[in-house]
Amino acid sequence: MYMATAQQIRKAYLDYVLTNNEKPKSVYSFVKKLKITEAEFYQFYASFESIEKNIWFELTFETITKIKEQEVWFQYSSREKILSFFYSYVENLKNERSFIIYSLKNFKGKFSTPNVLAGVKPIFENFAEEIINDGLESGELAERKFLSKRYKDALWIQFAFILNFWVNDDSDGFEKTDEAIEKGINVTFDLFQHSPIDNLFEYGKFLSRNGKFKESMGL
Repeated sequence: MYMATAQQIRKAYLDYVLTNNEKPKSVYSFVKKLKITEAEFYQFYASFESIEKNIWFELTFETITKIKEQEVWFQYSSREKILSFFYSYVENLKNERSFIIYSLKNFKGKFSTPNVLAGVKPIFENFAEEIINDGLESGELAERKFLSKRYKDALWIQFAFILNFWVNDDSDGFEKTDEAIEKGINVTFDLFQHSPIDNLFEYGKFLSRNGKFKESMGL
């Protein structure tokens, strides 16, 4: 008796959706063509969407794992680590570009996360938070009350922006996406770092703490 593996089911699903530009009508019709039972399908996946979520998760997890294995990784600044992730990620996505476009084509939300990225968001945010914490400890990034905890949210917004930009990029070698990554991440990290505004804020706190000193000076 033929026994399908998770990889074979995934491959058959990808072949179907990329050929027909839509999901199979039902799990029943899908497994019938694959010549396996529904029980075998559900042994690995709860639904067609779970296959897509799994693909997204693997692409993201694989990218994070590979860049962390690089010898130069621990020499990178926080900014360089995030840049490394995005450059590597879009390179990795090229292998599945047809699927990526298909998977996101029906998503219309502007301020929410597509369901297929539900498994990606937590691992990306954990990864980003780890890098941000390193940057805060080293002094590369500015520690700001309340705001520091939101840095990872800003990077998730960049994730969604870069992904959408890449999907719609028709430039040779996706050069415009590389430029979008460079500019977007650099602007974001410029905001994360110490700036004249921080110095002004600290000076304001100093003056506030030393109000009596000002009074004694007749100020």
